[in-house]
Amino acid sequence: MGKAKKAGKKAVARAAEADRAQAHEATRAPDGPVMAMAGKATDLADQPPLVALSIGTILVGALLRRPIVVRSGVRMLASHAVATAAKTVIKNAVDRTRPSRAVADGYHAGKGDGADDTSLNSMPSGHTAGAVAVAQGVAAESRLAAIPLQLAAIGVGAMQPRRGKHYLSDVIVGAAIGFAAERLTNAVMERIDALLWKRSEIAAEQEVAAHPS
Repeated sequence: MGKAKKAGKKAVARAAEADRAQAHEATRAPDGPVMAMAGKATDLADQPPLVALSIGTILVGALLRRPIVVRSGVRMLASHAVATAAKTVIKNAVDRTRPSRAVADGYHAGKGDGADDTSLNSMPSGHTAGAVAVAQGVAAESRLAAIPLQLAAIGVGAMQPRRGKHYLSDVIVGAAIGFAAERLTNAVMERIDALLWKRSEIAAEQEVAAHPS
């Protein structure tokens, strides 16, 4: 059992070292015009654009009188909010040097103190968490409509190590946060739907009892 535990620790250490080496190598690589444009495009997965997209979806659904579109927007906004809260807690609890700073000043990882130093907020990838949460929020209502957003979320995550913003492990944790945030939002919305349906049934029964045929 002891040997298996040691072997497991060594495997984790090797994976972590490979994760850092890959991200540092990618960070050092020069950006061509296409890569630079792709990097800029990932900024659309920042918090303000995703919130704007979610609210815009709600407004469009309301104007078109499409409840499913409104619900998608609500899911997007709620899932993003949960993902943002979760990633903020982790960022405050963990200090991890972003690849771009690690290449210049050395790598550091340890317990965080909540300091507002974004160059130490590598873990997890907030862009990935938000993008996945929003994409999955749409998928809960329409899998087909979510495909472009899901592909975009994959692209956002894939670009983070290349841009020197995050390690692959940051991206994986961010994606897990986004997925979990949507699942939690889905559970809450299903509970609300069940309560509303129950209330409508009770109201219908009371109406029948008050006005029997």
